[in-house]
Amino acid sequence: MALFLEFLAQEWILTAALLVTIALFFFHDSRKAGPSLSPQQAINLVNAEQGVFVDLRDKADFSAGHIVDAVHIPASKLLTDSGLLENYRHRPVVLVCKLGQSAGGVSKKLKADGFDKVYKMSGGMTEWHNLQLPVVGKA
Repeated sequence: MALFLEFLAQEWILTAALLVTIALFFFHDSRKAGPSLSPQQAINLVNAEQGVFVDLRDKADFSAGHIVDAVHIPASKLLTDSGLLENYRHRPVVLVCKLGQSAGGVSKKLKADGFDKVYKMSGGMTEWHNLQLPVVGKA
């Protein structure tokens, strides 16, 4: 460990370059997947521009509680057939998953398929529940 720390101290330019490269990679990757919105920003966007919440979770999670008027399409289905959202191609699409992390891949796919306004809801349904926002379908 001491040798590693010594290397980092002596090669601080290489270390800094590596850290900058990693940061730029994550920044670029997150920009390709589309912006993230807080739950409140997502609600405002959907209401103002007639957007749609797309719930990417599995059927059991969706049935346990979901956002009012959310469209349920599991992530695996949407990755293979983005045509399921053809009616929303030019309207805001807010992707919702369990924690807000797995929506990135679907977001990239939709962007590549020509969808104009694709967003991820940060924190997913976990954040939605933490903010005590309303859900339907809860047993």
